[in-house]
Amino acid sequence: MDVSLAFLIVIFFIGFVGSFISGMVGIGGSIIKYPMLLYLPPLFGLAAFSAHEVSGISAVQVFFATIGGVWAYRKSGYLNKSLILYMGVSILVGSFVGGYGSKLMSEGTINVVYGILAALAAIMMFVPKKGIDDIPLDQVTFNKGVAAALAFLIGVGSGIVGAAGAFLLVPVMLVVLKIPTRMTIATSLAITFISSIGSTFGKIATGQVDYIPALIMVVASLLASPLGAKAGQKLNTKVLQVILAVLILATAVKIWVDIL
Repeated sequence: MDVSLAFLIVIFFIGFVGSFISGMVGIGGSIIKYPMLLYLPPLFGLAAFSAHEVSGISAVQVFFATIGGVWAYRKSGYLNKSLILYMGVSILVGSFVGGYGSKLMSEGTINVVYGILAALAAIMMFVPKKGIDDIPLDQVTFNKGVAAALAFLIGVGSGIVGAAGAFLLVPVMLVVLKIPTRMTIATSLAITFISSIGSTFGKIATGQVDYIPALIMVVASLLASPLGAKAGQKLNTKVLQVILAVLILATAVKIWVDIL
């Protein structure tokens, strides 16, 4: 791989933008960085990454982006420890299964899986979420069995694409489990961090990680994710939901246009 100055700048830019938005809206950032890594380098005359390389780089980057985001939220009171435990363990197991199993899939299959997950997430983000932000944080409850089962399924799918699953996790927490927006954003970052452990080691174990761009993305993540988290704590919850919905919908449309 030709590691030019242009290459370093483009990869750092992708990592910084994706990680800032990641910290702000509670996703690992792959919903943004996956298509950016696929499509931006060739626009600047750089070599294109394969879907396997992109998913491997994304998995490693998400691991570090979510550490930065969770650190910024550590004293906010929005981290739901019970939810993190139940969904975190399930998504960890699922993401390792998906991350390891992705080695057996073709590039086209990985992109189709990503497209299906993004489409499901986009649909859920446009379901009305009335009243969830009126629930006091100390009175939030959820169905533990449903939470664990959904987290496992999200983990398998997200492990395949190296996305850690937050782009699907957030709408599930908002729509199905009825978790308030700010608690969803903070808690999903923690769950996504746990998920990224499984998908990252699955990708590394099967040789799907290109380490130079992954390292550049990690540096960008550690700088940008805490900044995004601080910005997200100041934004109105409706604005955060709209930003998430638009990002997820745009990515779903782009992926399906390319697949079809």
